[in-house]
Amino acid sequence: MKPKLFTTMSSYSPRLLAQDTLAGVTVALVALPLSIAIAIASGADPKAGLVTAIVGGFLISMLGGSRVQIGGPTGAFIVVVYDVIARFGFDGLLLGTLMAGIILVIGGLVRAGRFIALVPEPVIEGFTIGIAVIIAIGQLKDLLGLSFGPTSADLIETVPAMWNARGSFSLSAFTVGIFSILGIAVLRRLAPWFPGSLLVIAIASAAVAIFAAPVETIHSRFGALPAGLSIPSFPPVSIELISNLLPSAFVIAFLAGVESLLSAIVADRMIGGSHRSNAELLAQGAANIASPLFGGLPATGAIARTATNVRAGGKTPIAGIVHALAILLFTITASSLTAYLAMPALAGLLIVTAWTMSEPTRWRERLSLRKSDRALLFLTMFLTVASDLTVAIAVGTGVGLALRILRRDVEPADWTPSDRSKL
Repeated sequence: MKPKLFTTMSSYSPRLLAQDTLAGVTVALVALPLSIAIAIASGADPKAGLVTAIVGGFLISMLGGSRVQIGGPTGAFIVVVYDVIARFGFDGLLLGTLMAGIILVIGGLVRAGRFIALVPEPVIEGFTIGIAVIIAIGQLKDLLGLSFGPTSADLIETVPAMWNARGSFSLSAFTVGIFSILGIAVLRRLAPWFPGSLLVIAIASAAVAIFAAPVETIHSRFGALPAGLSIPSFPPVSIELISNLLPSAFVIAFLAGVESLLSAIVADRMIGGSHRSNAELLAQGAANIASPLFGGLPATGAIARTATNVRAGGKTPIAGIVHALAILLFTITASSLTAYLAMPALAGLLIVTAWTMSEPTRWRERLSLRKSDRALLFLTMFLTVASDLTVAIAVGTGVGLALRILRRDVEPADWTPSDRSKL
């Protein structure tokens, strides 16, 4: 369970430092707008996303079992985070995340990393696609410039609210959003290593400011963001709150464990390496204990940012540490610039993120699965969209394990997730 950082330091050199620094700064430019967008979509303050990228990203790289893993907030958490905040407030989310961190640490200590392979791949595929659908539909409000009160992450409530607010459609917001989607998509296709999302969002937001377009920005919705990190503090605790948050804490821990280990598998294939799964779980645990103390969201390994790190030349965990420090430097020196970011542009970024999460190029492969696995995938996807993640994961995993017993076989642990960094 030794962190990869300690392993790589024995042969570290100035040349590696230069490569890691360039890669870390590149990934930071990708992570900046995405962390803000994920926090907003989760029902949190934009600063929470940056805090997660800084604190979570630093600890995941410093303590993790992968050479090139990049940690921070990810789209996989949006649905469960939104639900926890809606039911228990932001303090409840902080406590639930901390509890998830403790669960992950225990999982690492008992070497539970190998058990992740027992979760059927159709279940992973199903709830990932379901989350992507929820994220994409949830961003239509800002993409279309619609005005209506807060709703839950439940599409049964959100979709009718958007339809009732269709009269508030804003052509300016829609134009900014569509430009952002197309620009980000094109740059990701042509230069996946380039932080094109930040460039496109900056151009779109600058146009909104220059032409005084009637488009909502971060400042108009949230006000100015404070600089730097806040002083760490412990969230309010009670036995009743812990009991109520326990199911959500297990879901957060499960998502963090699965997403980080899938990301580590992708990284291994890209660099020809081998990650340490239990060290990775311990790092995820430490990150999810520390992040809420500073007011951050759940953190995990981010597949797209990890792949971007590799393509940008990252060789060791120092790249991930540089990425976290670069974002910290931004929050200290230039956080006021985020006030100008246009909400439709951030919505466009998350729609592209949802598209890549769903891995559309794999539908031919999915539809060629045996009938029982296809049914399991669609069942998990439907439950994720129509019910909630807790039910989807519990039912999907239970049905999947039952199918394995009936078939008297176990699927191989050698999954083939994509790097999700290209369309």
